[in-house]
Amino acid sequence: MADTLTKQERSHRMALIRSKGTGPEMIVRRLVHGLGFRYRLHSSSVPGKPDLVFACRRKVLFVHGCFWHRHPDESCKLARMPKSRLEFWEPKLERNRLRDEQVQIRLGEQEWKSLTIWECQLNDLASLADRIRSFLNDEIH
Repeated sequence: MADTLTKQERSHRMALIRSKGTGPEMIVRRLVHGLGFRYRLHSSSVPGKPDLVFACRRKVLFVHGCFWHRHPDESCKLARMPKSRLEFWEPKLERNRLRDEQVQIRLGEQEWKSLTIWECQLNDLASLADRIRSFLNDEIH
């Protein structure tokens, strides 16, 4: 299937996609702040530059887009593969997934604990708040 946009239109649309300060990330940031936790953003001293860093607790949160990071949950409709240019998308998205795995390994080696929040999990903020609170208060690992 061919792309429905011209090369210039596609380039413009892709340029609008941000890696920091995304809508899902902002929702999580407001939620965590409302729970009373304070954090740093995108610390380059921590492997993977996590979205939220709780240095004193040695914990980090990643807010992953289901599409870009290949959410492994088969029921997630946001993690679908594009229908066009698979020769481009499959390796690109697989590299993202492999990079995320390597970041998790490096975090573990440095004794950081991490929690990944998937974009589709933002549909139930009460449940998400409980998960985050438990994670940050050492009730789960």
